[in-house]
Amino acid sequence: MLETSDPAGTAGAALADLTTFRLGGPADRLITASSDAEVIAAVQEADGTGTPLLIIGGGSNLLIADEGFRGTALRIATTGFDLDGTRLELAAGENWSAAVARTVEAGLAGIECLAGIPGSAGATPIQNVGAYGQEVASVITEVIAYDRAEHRTVTLPAADCGFGYRHSRFKADPERFVVLRVRCALEDAGGLSAPIAYAETARTLGVAAGERVAAATARETVLKLRAGKGMVLDPEDHDTWSAGSFFTNPLLTAQEFAAFRERAARRLGPGVEPPAFPAADGRTKTSAAWLIDKAGFTKGYGTGPARISGKHTLALTNRGGATTADLLALAREVRDGVRDAFGVTLVNEPVTVGVSL
Repeated sequence: MLETSDPAGTAGAALADLTTFRLGGPADRLITASSDAEVIAAVQEADGTGTPLLIIGGGSNLLIADEGFRGTALRIATTGFDLDGTRLELAAGENWSAAVARTVEAGLAGIECLAGIPGSAGATPIQNVGAYGQEVASVITEVIAYDRAEHRTVTLPAADCGFGYRHSRFKADPERFVVLRVRCALEDAGGLSAPIAYAETARTLGVAAGERVAAATARETVLKLRAGKGMVLDPEDHDTWSAGSFFTNPLLTAQEFAAFRERAARRLGPGVEPPAFPAADGRTKTSAAWLIDKAGFTKGYGTGPARISGKHTLALTNRGGATTADLLALAREVRDGVRDAFGVTLVNEPVTVGVSL
């Protein structure tokens, strides 16, 4: 049975409390679905009546307009954690961080460094969630989704998901697929982690890149690193009233990176080299956090209710009493300041609903 806040769809249903920003106005109607069948029924109802539909999982990557959403908001609250050997299937509504903890407890490797990432399992393939040297594209084997164009449930192998840096087929065509389940292949390494790939993690662990440690130790280390940056949800800590990283790390062509280096040298001095990491297609990834900081937007920047986190320059936060308009004004100030300083345009990572950067 579908639970609705207002079956007639006439009264507003609060959405701010369903997001980690704690921002956004009401929806005309809010439905909570606890099974795949309920999710599909709600989607079919909305599509059949031409009603705009907003999908909400953990709400950790959503920035909703102060005016709210004129349509039906569907909160996916499905549950299901099925582990068979190294094969894992998660329902879309499963809490991601809790699922990571359970795989580590089972002695499996592959997602231990994705610990502490807020939100639900169904959102992970959409963004191709990644952190600390791991991303879900490396373990996902299939995604089960409802195809709104073909009006049927489909199983998409990883090769058909179009995974890239913070990108996927689902993100490219957000109106087509509703993720129902995610299947992954993990590694039985005798309780050890996958090879440590991220320099900060390796340094904190006191190992060389490529070495393995106990998976539980890797997870605990990542949680501490994330907490130190305000990236683990805590209702008492306004530094975590955010969507985590607000901007993605820029991917620059060789020409773009050369121009960026020149501008960085002029602004900061000839001996300063910006962060550079090889990326696909001959491009270079650089650090959005570095750009923001060097453009003058340091930790805690701002004077109003929306400010940069006091722990990490990539997080834009609601200090309490902020509006979406406040948050967007800060985001635009940061984006424009970085572009003016370095000629690089930052792109927002959170999905915006009814607003745009």
